Amino acid sequence: MTDPNLLEIGRLGRAHGIRGEMFVSLTSDRVERVAEGSTLEAEGLWLTVVSSRPSSGRFIVRFAEIESRNDAEQMTGKVLRAHPLEDPEALWVHEMIGALVVDVDGMEWGRCVAVVANPASDLIELESGALVPSVFVVESNSENIVINPPEGLFELAGTADGAS
Repeated sequence: MTDPNLLEIGRLGRAHGIRGEMFVSLTSDRVERVAEGSTLEAEGLWLTVVSSRPSSGRFIVRFAEIESRNDAEQMTGKVLRAHPLEDPEALWVHEMIGALVVDVDGMEWGRCVAVVANPASDLIELESGALVPSVFVVESNSENIVINPPEGLFELAGTADGAS
C-alpha cells in the first residue's frame, strides 16, 4: 500500500540504453527530486537516484535498483512519488487544499478546493468556484490562506457576499 503522505512528483518513461537508465518526466518544478541520492517510490518499490542529466525537458535517470534495460522496461509508465520537501518559503498545494481562505480584513471567502496551474500565476479555486491568483496570497498554512485581493476581485467572480 502506498503511503498517503507521498506526493506525486513525476512518471517513469521509456528505457534509455542497455544499462537500465530511464527517461523521467517531472510534474514537480523541483529538479532536486532527481538529484543523486534522492529516493523515489514507484508502486511500492523505493528507487535511489544514482545519476541524472537533463534531456529535452525530461531527465535521463539511473536508479540503483534498476540494473538492465529489461528491468527499466518493466517500470515504464509507473508514477513516481516522494516525501514532501521541507521549504518554509514555499506554498505547497497539498497543504492548501481544505484551508480556509480569509482576506487581510478577516472576511472569510470559503475553503480552497483546488489549485489550478496557470502560466501567469497559479489560481486558488474556492468552493464557490471563484479563482484567486496566488500572487495575492500573503501567508499560508494548512489551516488558513490569507489573501490581499484587489478591490472588485470577488465581484467579478460573482461572489461579492463572501462564503456561504
